Amino acid sequence: MEFKQKNTKYLFFVFILIFIVVYSLTADFLQLKSYNIMNKLTVDKRTPSDEILLVVIDDKSLHEIGRWPWKREYYLEIFDYFENYTNAKIMGYDGLVMAPDLEHPKSDEKFFNSIGKFKKLTAGVAFSTDNFEKGIDEKYYNNLLKSKTNIKILDKRSKKYKTQSEFKSFTVLQKQYFENIKSLGFVNMDKDLDGYIRKADQFYTYDNAFFPSMGFMMYSKYTGIDKFILTDKYTYGFSDKYTLKIPSQVDNGVISNYILYYSSPDGIYSHKKYSASDIIKSYRAIKNNQKPILNSKDFENKVIFIGANANAQALNDIGRTPISENFSGLDIQATNFDNLINNHYYKTASPIYNFLICVLIFILIFILVNTTPITIALLSSVCIMFLYLFFAIFMYYNKIALSLILPELFVLVGIACAYSYRYLIEGNKKEKIQKAMGKYLSLEVMQKVVNNIDNIELGGKREDITVLFADIRNFTTISENMDPSSVTMILNEYFSALVPIIEEYNGVLNKFMGDAVLAIFGEPKKSNNHALEAVQCGFKMLKKVKHLQDKWMDEGKPKIEIGIGISSGEAFIGNIGSNDRLEYTVIGDTVNTASRIENYNKVYKTNFLISEETYKRVKNHVDVITINNVMIRGKASRMTIYEVIRLVD
Repeated sequence: MEFKQKNTKYLFFVFILIFIVVYSLTADFLQLKSYNIMNKLTVDKRTPSDEILLVVIDDKSLHEIGRWPWKREYYLEIFDYFENYTNAKIMGYDGLVMAPDLEHPKSDEKFFNSIGKFKKLTAGVAFSTDNFEKGIDEKYYNNLLKSKTNIKILDKRSKKYKTQSEFKSFTVLQKQYFENIKSLGFVNMDKDLDGYIRKADQFYTYDNAFFPSMGFMMYSKYTGIDKFILTDKYTYGFSDKYTLKIPSQVDNGVISNYILYYSSPDGIYSHKKYSASDIIKSYRAIKNNQKPILNSKDFENKVIFIGANANAQALNDIGRTPISENFSGLDIQATNFDNLINNHYYKTASPIYNFLICVLIFILIFILVNTTPITIALLSSVCIMFLYLFFAIFMYYNKIALSLILPELFVLVGIACAYSYRYLIEGNKKEKIQKAMGKYLSLEVMQKVVNNIDNIELGGKREDITVLFADIRNFTTISENMDPSSVTMILNEYFSALVPIIEEYNGVLNKFMGDAVLAIFGEPKKSNNHALEAVQCGFKMLKKVKHLQDKWMDEGKPKIEIGIGISSGEAFIGNIGSNDRLEYTVIGDTVNTASRIENYNKVYKTNFLISEETYKRVKNHVDVITINNVMIRGKASRMTIYEVIRLVD
């Protein structure tokens, strides 16, 4: 019992270790893959806001306006069009103005001097983990950046979340441009380890201040909310018309949330797209009093995102997202703004939830497998997998991102561990049963039953065998003068001494019959010398009994003599009885002959007699005394029997 409990403890320790290893290696990876799968399954149900439009410098724009890089005054035309010739609400420029255009300095000068006129415009800046280059006035540029991101944050987070990001600098924009631009927001798009963009970074902590993303800066301008509350779990903003409440995940000074992507017919853009060339040509037509290509009313109260994404001249701005491998970077910025303005977001399950649900499923499956039939356990496990799948899909439709694959994986892990446990425990039980049954049946018979467990039936076959019959002389008289416990003790010691000898010579103990023993040689243990093995067994049994006699005499117990009879020949061996109760035994003339011969030991005052057929098979190995022909009950003619005196080498 102690051995079993000890091994069970080890098994549970191994299963716990397997759980921890599998969870540690797969949790993050499978959570991300689940997010991708469920986004693709549910994205068609989500339509983007028609209030948000994209203006893209695409292949058409490069073909119609000119090769890249453009003169920067072309951007002025786009900005001026939306600022002064449409009723667009705000616009964002997803671009960094870092280096001067040495080929068109006048165009640059015009661009830098005019950029401050556009109050609707928010442009981009990018943070870096590298230090500023030497010679940069860090304090000046840090203060300048703060003046362009006029958002106030009331930080109500716990102390453990109040950490600075790893950023040490940002892109130093052209000084004149930097000084004149009205509004800036960062355009960094961080990728997960597998290269997918699943999160939108809303704030970076840098130089003891909060800096917003371009999308968040545009949201502030669009709604008029310039004060926000940051807690451990959410970012809040309030005005008479708008309310913001988005989940906030804090990681090393970066406040982010999962992006909820919208349907995309072409896999590149979700929001409606215009070519930049059409905007520029419409602007120029208006300036020349001509009919524009586009109707300015199409942009009334719209939010405009401006950027580049062209196959030509290395202007590809794409990212891997859960809904597409080639999604527009500009549209990711627009999607973030769309999420903010409509409070669209995924609320993700906490790591603790994912862990606990996996533990619960693992334990449930383990219990099911070990307490119910295999069919029911497997069907229940499949049902649990489908139920959780439907539950996860339902939650995704309600914008709660649960881990989909991980719990399903732990259904399989639970099944594997549970069946391993069940196999080992049942194997241990079977081993104990076999040992216990081995005390009632010979191991050979039991093995024969086990090997044919699905084909056990009445019947058998005729086999050439040798039967040994051993009986205690006058045991009834002896037992009458002894108490039952002493009789039992003698018999147990007697049988315990003889059974190993039978097994030593490839015999099979068929049954105990009171004080008698019936053993079979040649079946089910096959042997070509079963007659000799039976005789050798009988001779050694007599020696063993002689040893016991000396021992019992010393103990004051009565002297016991045994008689042995052996016969060889064909006999029926197999299963007899009924369909409900079987016995594996041997019947036939050979068995009866062995019993009758053993009885003649009393007549001739001998201990070891064998039949004529047995003698023919072993005569070169034994010295015998021939006994007169005797009449064996049940036989028509007399038979010569032999007393075995000794074995010949």
